[in-house]
Amino acid sequence: MSKTNSPLWQDLPTDWQKLLAEAKASDWWQNLASFVEAEYAQHTIYPPRSELFQALRLTPVERVKVVILGQDPYPGAGQAHGLSFSVAAGVPLPRSLKNIYRELSTDLNLPVPTEGCLNSWAEQGVLLLNTVLTVRAGASYSHRKQGWERLTDLLLKKLAEREAPCAFLLWGNPARAKKAMIQAPQHLILESAHPSPLSAHQGFWSSRPFSTLNHWLETQGQTPIRWQIT
Repeated sequence: MSKTNSPLWQDLPTDWQKLLAEAKASDWWQNLASFVEAEYAQHTIYPPRSELFQALRLTPVERVKVVILGQDPYPGAGQAHGLSFSVAAGVPLPRSLKNIYRELSTDLNLPVPTEGCLNSWAEQGVLLLNTVLTVRAGASYSHRKQGWERLTDLLLKKLAEREAPCAFLLWGNPARAKKAMIQAPQHLILESAHPSPLSAHQGFWSSRPFSTLNHWLETQGQTPIRWQIT
């Protein structure tokens, strides 16, 4: 498998390939690609291979105005489908997503959603990204330190280098550690604890990220996000 034609690289949407071009010939990308291919071949990995870069497909580079950064995909069967915190329609809501919806309802005085698919957020320019993009079934954070962090560091750095203001929601310690990638002053950074039941009480509750972010978008002359899931 060559560095320039690895199947993993070809899976990236073309616009994201251009943004991340410097990764293409790097040793760490080759190592990551080899690791991911072997994991999919030998184990049950989430999200399914066909949905690995779904967040990048639904939110093209030029449409990104918000990044919600989590940790890694859900490790349970049928949950992860390529967008951080999201599950496909009809899948029971994971606890982290329930907590996100609870904060959304309190923050914006909206009904608590019952469906977990966040495609509508992605299609409005909300990039739903994890710091690590794959996970072995039943083993949360099992694919950390294999190269995904290098890719998401680069992705955030390149997004932050654009002139267009962008908001970054960093939820949990792995996401908050990426703050150093976002240097330009025109961007908004909101950071808090992860919405997991294990940590939501440490600063996620009452953080009001949705109203804060929409108010900021309006000050930038951008359309607020329609957060309600219908």
